[in-house]
This record gives sequence, C-alpha cells and structure tokens, in this order.
Amino acid sequence: MINNKELWENALVDIETSISRANFNTWFKNTSITKEDSGTLYVGVPNEFVKDWLQNKFHKLILKTLMSHSDNIRCVEYIIVKHEPVQKTALKTPTNNKELPLADLYINKEDNLNPKYTFNSFVVGPFNELAYAVAQAVIENPGTSYNPLFIYGGTGLGKTHMTQAIGNTIKAKYPNKKIFYVSLERFSIDYVNSLQNKTPNSFKEKYRKYDMIIMDDIQFISGKDKTQEELFHLFNTLYESNRQIIFSSDKHPNLIHGLEERLQSRFASGMTVQITEPDYESRIAIIRAKLESSNLVVDPEIISYLASSLEGNIRELEGSLNAVIMQSQLKNKGISVNEVRQLIKNNIKAKKTVAIKDVVKTIADYYEINESDIYDKTRRKEIVRARQVVMYILREDFNVSYPLIGQKLGGKDHTTVIHSYLKIKKDLQTDQLLVQEVEKIRMMFK
Repeated sequence: MINNKELWENALVDIETSISRANFNTWFKNTSITKEDSGTLYVGVPNEFVKDWLQNKFHKLILKTLMSHSDNIRCVEYIIVKHEPVQKTALKTPTNNKELPLADLYINKEDNLNPKYTFNSFVVGPFNELAYAVAQAVIENPGTSYNPLFIYGGTGLGKTHMTQAIGNTIKAKYPNKKIFYVSLERFSIDYVNSLQNKTPNSFKEKYRKYDMIIMDDIQFISGKDKTQEELFHLFNTLYESNRQIIFSSDKHPNLIHGLEERLQSRFASGMTVQITEPDYESRIAIIRAKLESSNLVVDPEIISYLASSLEGNIRELEGSLNAVIMQSQLKNKGISVNEVRQLIKNNIKAKKTVAIKDVVKTIADYYEINESDIYDKTRRKEIVRARQVVMYILREDFNVSYPLIGQKLGGKDHTTVIHSYLKIKKDLQTDQLLVQEVEKIRMMFK
C-alpha cells in the first residue's frame, strides 16, 4: 500500500497531463496530502486563494485521479498549511499569467454560482442543441417547464457550464429567487455532518429554502442509501411547491447503479436530455469562441488542425488550445502548424478501430437475433432497428464510410446507410429506451 506522499506524487503526474502547464505550475505548487481519515483525504494548500481555486476549478479532476490510484478514497477536503511540502515535479511560477482566469475565483458564496458561466460564451451545436433549447424553456418558466431537468453526458462536455448558466440567467432575470448550486458529494457530506452534529433540522432548512437547486454529479449517489432518502424528501418538497430542480450526471438516470426506483422515477418525471461529444463544425466554433475571448488571431489552418485532431471532450479541446495560446504568448509571435502538432501530440487519442463483423456480432447478441439477419433484407421491425443501430455505431463511433458500411452489410446503397444513421441520430433525441440501448452497446466496446 503506497503512503500519502507517493499517492499525491502519482496523482500529480496524471493531473499535469490533464491541464495546461501554466495552471498546473500555479495552483499545484506547495500542495500535499496531510492526512487520511475514513476515506477522506485532506490536501494541504498554502493559502485561501489556492484552496478556493482547487475546490471550485479542479476538484472533480483531483478526486477522480486520486480514486484511480486508491480504492479507499471517498472524498477530498482542502486545508491551509504553513509548510511547503516537497513534490515530485519541480514547479516554477509562470512569467505570463494572461490566460489565468482569476475571475473564476469569485464564486458567489451564497449560491455557489461562478459568474463566468453564461450563455454568452456558450457554443450551441448539434451535440447540445436539444439541451440548450430545454434550458431556455426552463429559464422562461422555472418550476413549471421541464421540472426536474436532468442533463447527462460524458465528462467535459459542458454540463457544468450549461447548468450554471441557467442559474446565472435566472438569478439575473428573477433577482428575488434563491438559487443554490451544489455537488452531490457536498450535499452528502453536509447531510452526514448534520447527523453527526445532531442538527438534521438545520440541514433540511438550509436546502429547502431555495427556489432552485442545481445538483451536479448525481451519479455519485450510488451506494449512499441515506443520502438517497434525504434527496427523495427534498425533491418532493421542492417539486410540490413548483420550485425548479436541475440534475447533471455522466450517465442516464436508468444506468446509475444502485439508484432507488422511486428516485429514478422522479428523475424521469420531467425532461432528460443528453449532451454528446461535439462534431467537427462545433469544435471549430468552440475554438473560434475561445480565441475571440482571448483577443487572439490564429491561422485558420491551425484551427482546422486542432478541430480535426482533437475529437474528445470540450475540456480536453480547451486544454490543448490553452497550451497553444500560452506558447504563442510566451514566444510573443505566431505559432506554426508544425509547432502546434508537436505541442499537442500527446493529447491526440488513437482512433478506435474494430472489425465490422465484430460490431455486427456484438449488436446482434445484444438484441438476441442472428447475425445473418443483419445482412439479409428482412423488414421485420426488430431486425430493422438492430441493423440501423449497427450502421449508426459504425459511422458515429468508428467513422466508417457510408459506402463501406453499405458494402459490408449485404451490398446496400450508401443512401440507405445515411438514412439509417440520420434516423437513429434523430430518434436518440426523444426515445429514451433507444438511448439506453445505445449506451449499453457502447459500453460493450470499451
């Protein structure tokens, strides 16, 4: 079993590769794990400034990284210490801090909302347009339109930006409404502390006074039976008085392991929408918006290269772009495509490859049909559905060309493949059963 020093050193190695060097050098200098108590790790930081930054900006990354190195970690707290701990990676204060968004630190302590998250800086594209439309409806009629709102999608796709933007917009539009943004982890810790301190009524009063609750990372409710019970009662109190509830999660509520059926039912009683990875055009728009906010002009060839090379989530895209911006500022001149290629080469993920026959077999097994049915021309409803999902997965997840998909699936015309792909893509916006099916199938390829 590794000690706390080794655990933090290992975590720092992973964290350094996930964020910009300037941010890493500035905010992780002089940090260490000071102690561990019943699954809670206490990270020592040099001052209140750094404490607020790590809690509000990097907490999810820190927790996820530590949990990947130790099965015993349940939560992380930050405490101010006076000594300067030794850490594995030597850190230097950056000479250029133009890109450090210091305004991010000014989180409103009453509502936990970050004023930087607005819809003015939010890029809308096919990957999030349904969620955006629903968000606008909620803003127009909070508590009545789409209550609760459940937004889900992978890490770094903009869920936090969207939910906080909803909160900030409603806060500006309805100044008298009380709004509170909280992570599921913090909610759970508050609840446990209230039981230990014998102040459960104070806890209930705290959370039931708000007109809107935004709860992030609801998937971490797995295994927290008492927290689920308390959330159930809070939900009922808010819902019955037409107060808006918004949840975000990295997975559909029906796929959250260990979620009580009564909570699952309530999550599904409003509107559930998915945010997916941005397509190429959306990545172009995101890059341009970031550059515009930084008052920088970059060669269009570089923008195109970044958008085509970085197919992950928005956070990864912005992290790579921050590195490009910082390098350009440090050199005080333009940066070439070759320099960009070298700068972000470690951030580019290898494209997934898989044999088409393996995809067909996996999906046929999932739907409990014969593989041969996928290739045949039968029009039975259950076969057509499975065949269309095969075409969608091959195109969307593995970037197989339409003609090749048609050729391999019984010599079908590429227009048939396009039709099938677009149909599944459209149905995923409204058919929650199909959403669950596709998500389960995708997990079978991981």
